[in-house]
Amino acid sequence: MVGNQGSTTAAISNLLVAEPVSRQRLGASKVLIVGDVMLDRYLFGDANRISPEAPVPVVHVQRTEERLGGAANVACNIAGLGALASLVCVIGCDEPGERLVSLLEKSNVQAHAERDSTIATIIKMRIIARHQQLVRVDFEEKPTKEILLAGLARFEAVLPNVQVVLLSDYAKGGLTHVTAMIKRAREAGKQVLIDPKGSDWSRYRGATLITPNRAELRDVIGAWSSEEALTERITELRLSLDIDALLLTRSEDGMTLYTDDAILNVPTEARDVYDVSGAGDTVIATVAAMLGAGLPLADAVVYANRAAGIVVGKVGTTPVSYEELFPAEASQH
Repeated sequence: MVGNQGSTTAAISNLLVAEPVSRQRLGASKVLIVGDVMLDRYLFGDANRISPEAPVPVVHVQRTEERLGGAANVACNIAGLGALASLVCVIGCDEPGERLVSLLEKSNVQAHAERDSTIATIIKMRIIARHQQLVRVDFEEKPTKEILLAGLARFEAVLPNVQVVLLSDYAKGGLTHVTAMIKRAREAGKQVLIDPKGSDWSRYRGATLITPNRAELRDVIGAWSSEEALTERITELRLSLDIDALLLTRSEDGMTLYTDDAILNVPTEARDVYDVSGAGDTVIATVAAMLGAGLPLADAVVYANRAAGIVVGKVGTTPVSYEELFPAEASQH
């Protein structure tokens, strides 16, 4: 565990100059990801005039990109660090679903995809001009109960082969059986990480770690007037839900890890912020990969903070690679 707060501060200072995690060690990390997946489509162009039809900009699209979104982006981040990512998900029997499977394969993610012919694969389309997102258009439907039960069976089949389970909730219906997944994973001795959604966290009971941002946490515990009040409410929340630790991401203020033993504050390492989309995915993915590699939670959080500082300097949900997180180590090979 982390230890007392004074020793934790010293530990952070030491960790920031510590040797990087080797490729071999990360290669032994195996993470099972379950959650809502989506295809992110980006349309990049120039907006130099206003439409005569309505007071909105006209974007002349010059190029398009497709990227993995949601839980697929989380899995892609884990694979990018060199860990083994196994993804259980539901997609439609359509062209976007095929693109998702293709992109997952290119990202070295082991996809266990259940196909639902009654729904369309989730798409989030973003139109960007001069590094600014002008609008986002969403296409989504909830999966059927039969497909979700098939996904639960697939989860149970893959579970024995991993060290860490990561449940990425985007409130799209893919984690209907999240309570059963947590129970079975903990019974099997696995660490369970949760990226939460909504104001009812009772379904996450028994998790190892939950990683809300400030807005998500406020929806559950209400507004707080001081750090002391925040700590008290988080402690009550963790105890009531039997959650071992909570990692609060604070955007430009870094992140804070709350455990029974300590409060660990890690300042942000971001220099230039272009796009915060996907930063939460990067954080929980990095923590999961590091825990699977056998690192203590406090060390995993510091590396996750470093990864978040890298990803917000990019446009869109681009994963952080091993070479970016550990440039000195990568240059030696």
